[in-house]
Amino acid sequence: MQVQIHELVGAVHEAAWLPWAVQYFFLIAISVTALLMALPGFLSGRADQLPRARLALMVAVTTGITAPIALLADLHQPFRFWEFFVYTHKTSWMAWGAWVVPSYVGLTLAFAWAVHRPGFASLGREDWRFAWLFRWLSLGGESNWFARPLGIAAGAAALGILVYTGMEVMVVRARPLWNTPFLPLQFAATGCVGALGVMLVLERALCRAPALEARLNRQLALALAVVGALGVAWFALASSGLSPRHAEALASVAGFPVWYRIATWGALAIAVPFVLALALPRNTGWVTGLIAIHAAWMFRWTVFMGGQAVPKVGSGLYDALMPAGLDGLMGVIGTFGLWIFLLIAYTTFLPWQEAGAPQDRAHPATPAKSAGSF
Repeated sequence: MQVQIHELVGAVHEAAWLPWAVQYFFLIAISVTALLMALPGFLSGRADQLPRARLALMVAVTTGITAPIALLADLHQPFRFWEFFVYTHKTSWMAWGAWVVPSYVGLTLAFAWAVHRPGFASLGREDWRFAWLFRWLSLGGESNWFARPLGIAAGAAALGILVYTGMEVMVVRARPLWNTPFLPLQFAATGCVGALGVMLVLERALCRAPALEARLNRQLALALAVVGALGVAWFALASSGLSPRHAEALASVAGFPVWYRIATWGALAIAVPFVLALALPRNTGWVTGLIAIHAAWMFRWTVFMGGQAVPKVGSGLYDALMPAGLDGLMGVIGTFGLWIFLLIAYTTFLPWQEAGAPQDRAHPATPAKSAGSF
């Protein structure tokens, strides 16, 4: 009788996507959803919507500049980004993203400049040492009728970002946890939660408007309800066996206590701010906002780093710990530090409180007053 012994050897691989990728997907989702929330207020011209639109635009611009920097860091070699343009591939979602991301950032900055142009012109006419800078920024005029088409184009690019970021992860069939049709929707919904969380924190720090805080909290509750509904639908499809793809994703993590703790955390991260936002919509912005930011970031950490912790072949889980160096904790802190720097610069040097709706071409914009943040 011949005995055969089969030995399975598992190779150790470094994580393909580092915490830089978590930062990129977190920041870009916040940026695009914030821009989509800003556009209705600016394009409609309704005065009651402008305070929310100004906060949303601030969030969209500052996180939109920071996100691509984290993306370049995740590529390890910045010139790899250039290769997407030289050696493009029509069937690669990542290659399409190389075109969509710069378009989105450029159009968002152009739209922000357009809505701030009257404020730049007003500050350029005042007698102070930086007047020359604002005259240069206004390009010698104050009309901003072209902000409307720029905003529409930026909104289309934002939708392109939501599609490409969701699809480039969803198409990875080797990772059952990623390869589910719900993932693009979950990225968009949790991005909206994160954007509203940042807006709530900024509202508490810069505006102190109870009515605006209550409105943002109610919208946060709605976004959290959507996230919760998507989670319940995902689990129902997976546990019932109606969708083999979702069932495989659930089976890849079932039986591991750490994933039960993650599921519990996820439920609490939705339920706690949801209850607070509805029961106490005023004076809770700090709490609901910070929990919302935390929830949006941790969802991406769980998807990317937790997803890579599930081995493609074999049993058990790999360690998915946060390294302390530039590829880990220091990189995350540095990215947030850059965003805070941009936020300080935005609120200090831009007349953001006077940003208004685009004017008709036949009726030039009314000069704005000096920014109250100066």
